[in-house]
Amino acid sequence: MHRHHSPSQNNLLAAIPKAEYGPFFDDLELVPMKLGQILYEPGVQMRHAYFPTTAVVSLHYVNEAGSSAEMAAVGREGLIGMALFMGGGTTTSSAMVRTAGHGYQLGRNALMQAFMDNGAVQRLLLRYTQALITQITQTAVCNRHHSIEQQLSTWLLSSVDRSPPGELVITHDLVGGILGVRRESISQAAVTLRDAGYISYRRGHITVLDHAGLEASACECYGVVKKELHRLLTEPALR
Repeated sequence: MHRHHSPSQNNLLAAIPKAEYGPFFDDLELVPMKLGQILYEPGVQMRHAYFPTTAVVSLHYVNEAGSSAEMAAVGREGLIGMALFMGGGTTTSSAMVRTAGHGYQLGRNALMQAFMDNGAVQRLLLRYTQALITQITQTAVCNRHHSIEQQLSTWLLSSVDRSPPGELVITHDLVGGILGVRRESISQAAVTLRDAGYISYRRGHITVLDHAGLEASACECYGVVKKELHRLLTEPALR
């Protein structure tokens, strides 16, 4: 069955008033975003921004030893490629699709023109940038001060918020790599959450059964990031 796609499935694009759409909406291109696809690499000039609709993208850093950890995730609430309008053009991190789906691609020239010429778009993108910085900051705090069980609960909740309804298709190995901890630690935390009735899982699939229970198990980082994102991207922020 053909799945309906629309730019309004991305919260940033949906928040732009119709009167402010401008020509850049005509330049949006629907693209598939495949599991494991690299959207940009460290030090490489970005050519496009991406507005996910059903995909989720991991922003992560890989050190010289080859280990990596996720700094932030972006789904239908945001975009990938803010270095384009912030002026840097490149970053030290990578962006990899961790949940396959779709999104809208926009060339850097079209994005920059909209950012420079359209005040509503500029304010929205800058406020989203602040929200993403909050997420990155909170991730650093979470990794330093909170337990693996709390981190896993927070990560699951934020992943469910960004993904289409249904199971999360991901392995414990991949979750461990994203959080920068051992697979065994993730498996132990997952057993605790499963025994509490908050989640169920089978090989490569995780389902949240009790959102409220999982939220009680999470640290405050989940609520801080969600509240700040909502505050910054509500309609009054665009005026």
